[in-house]
Amino acid sequence: MIKRTFGMAALVLACAGAMTALPVSSAKAADAEVKCDLSFSISGWSLIYKHAEGSGTVVCSNGQRANVKISVNGGGLTAGKYHIDNGKGDITHVHNIDDVFGSYAQAGAEAGVVKSGEAQVLSKGTVSLALHGSGEGVNLGVSVGAFEIERVK
Repeated sequence: MIKRTFGMAALVLACAGAMTALPVSSAKAADAEVKCDLSFSISGWSLIYKHAEGSGTVVCSNGQRANVKISVNGGGLTAGKYHIDNGKGDITHVHNIDDVFGSYAQAGAEAGVVKSGEAQVLSKGTVSLALHGSGEGVNLGVSVGAFEIERVK
């Protein structure tokens, strides 16, 4: 009888341990980081004030996707007009697509005539956005501002 009671107690404890482990693993799965990719086109101008607008698509490794509007606003010692087609962005340190939207801090130096290239790493809290792309135009200067990604509804 003692062996049977001990065996039942061990079984109850094993089941209780298994049940408490389930919510923990679910919480870890919900907290897992995903990687998102941004594909975009943008065009803009600058003359002390910098402004650009564009559109694109965000696709995440967890299957989420959204069409987005992109805007860049800022200022500095800049002058020019340009456009970037087929731009790419790597977005890291996100848990779902909602972490992607908002304003990213931007600072950069631009220089280009006819063929223009750009590569920047921007941040929004812990979220990082690495941009790279090429296009055409004339741009020269140093600027600071915000790179904003909004969901298109």
